[in-house]
Amino acid sequence: MRERDKGRSVRGMSRRRMLGIGGALGLTAVTGLSTAAVLARRPPMTGAQLHSAVPLPPPFRVPLPIPAVLEPVDTSGGVDRYAITQREASVEVLPGIDTPMWTYEGTFPGPTIESRRGRPVEVAHRNELPVPSVVHLHGGRTPADSDGYPTDLVLPEGWRDATAHSAHGMDDPRAVVTELTRDYAFPMDQRATLLWYHDHRMDFTAPAIWRGLAGLHLVRDEAEDALGLPAGPRELPLMIADHAFTADGGLDYPSLDPTLRERPGVSEPYLAGVLGDVVLVNGAPWPVCEVDAARYRLRILNASNARHYELEAVDDEGRGLDLVQVGADQGLLAAPVTHRSLPIAPAERYDVVVDFSGVPVGGRVRLLNRLGSGRTGEVMAFRVARRAADDSRVPDTLATDLPSWRREDAVRVRDLTFRAGRMGEGHGWLIDGLPFDPARADVTTGLGDVEVWRLIADVHHPVHLHLVGFRVLSRRGGEPLPHDAGLKDTVALRPGEAVEIITRFEGYRGRFLFHCHNAEHEDMGMMANLEIV
Repeated sequence: MRERDKGRSVRGMSRRRMLGIGGALGLTAVTGLSTAAVLARRPPMTGAQLHSAVPLPPPFRVPLPIPAVLEPVDTSGGVDRYAITQREASVEVLPGIDTPMWTYEGTFPGPTIESRRGRPVEVAHRNELPVPSVVHLHGGRTPADSDGYPTDLVLPEGWRDATAHSAHGMDDPRAVVTELTRDYAFPMDQRATLLWYHDHRMDFTAPAIWRGLAGLHLVRDEAEDALGLPAGPRELPLMIADHAFTADGGLDYPSLDPTLRERPGVSEPYLAGVLGDVVLVNGAPWPVCEVDAARYRLRILNASNARHYELEAVDDEGRGLDLVQVGADQGLLAAPVTHRSLPIAPAERYDVVVDFSGVPVGGRVRLLNRLGSGRTGEVMAFRVARRAADDSRVPDTLATDLPSWRREDAVRVRDLTFRAGRMGEGHGWLIDGLPFDPARADVTTGLGDVEVWRLIADVHHPVHLHLVGFRVLSRRGGEPLPHDAGLKDTVALRPGEAVEIITRFEGYRGRFLFHCHNAEHEDMGMMANLEIV
């Protein structure tokens, strides 16, 4: 049976929602963030840029750091168990300057977890931060009780109201709240790919990620190992994120409540998204990486709150290098796709091979951002240091296990709009005209159902589905773009665009989410419940 669902079930809007996401959306009644104003600009990205008050270092001087791989504390019973403490730490981000950050294990990015497909992982998180936290494994095929629902808080010791599901008293009767620690269980029953973990606390996701709560999680398997792709030191994780700094080297962010305890939201100019003027890769500003004249596999994550990038690799003579895409958010493609430039929205991941063998020793390749200007037009550089043997390859066939869902398999088609709109007396970021309410079931589907979703945007919205991967069927009624290949969990909607995706809701029953991954939009209402029954 095929049906079209154009609406979502609506229950009474909570008092908290009428007041405007704890105050953040109510602010827009004063600031006047109108849909017309948002649509009038149609810029290459959505948001406003902060400007650092501290002198910034020259590009391509700081060596590229590689996040440490976390060792399990126990491996008995076929389960890898890890322990991570969330705590405040002073981190040297800009050379010679200490920056206070919120961290996983005292580092930014947090430590990387490497796991094997089918071997379960458990991570015990301890919250020593001054506010509640939530951990979401982005892209994880995870049961609902470990997926990091925004109200499933881990409270710091002595938090003044252990019954409150958020700092401002919003009630969610289904929330599972713990004090100080929580064990997250990840079955790892999923394709080899790059995931990432980050804070997902109700209404405060954006400033928490900005302050440093993000890390990588790699899933590997035998099929990927057998392909002969670049590996070892020639496989580089690259977490790209933009930030801004105060005069004393602290992180600048326009929070209405800098303590992140009571009032969520950002000041008026930044309601559409917060952009920084410093591009960090693995926590270093515009770093440089010494490489062999050989193929390298770049595992790229855009961990920015709101900034979009269009990446291009260019040598000192201005010649572009091919970016050979071998994987997307949810693992390997069926076959490689070659790009000269590659757009990447917040939370998207791309698995790319770059061949430096044609660059002379001593030569440099810059990774540029064609959507940036000035310093934000540069990302990092590679310096070719030596000739070296290279037995890696990029096979013509990469994966044979991609799902073959067809449009005619869908039991229903849904239209979902992602737009600025009115709420109460103000404006917010809404899905189908509604702000997020944990008490409302927005989309209900059956375990195993195949559905087609048509996602419609006003401005840029990178839309993320929890639990499942999906395929892009069309853009603007036409064919998907080359970078849409493979299995994804986040898709970039451009201004005025409609994108169709197809997926099967499988794995686990329970309450999950879909939302915009412009983190400021997410915090200001652009999130919805997905109930799998």
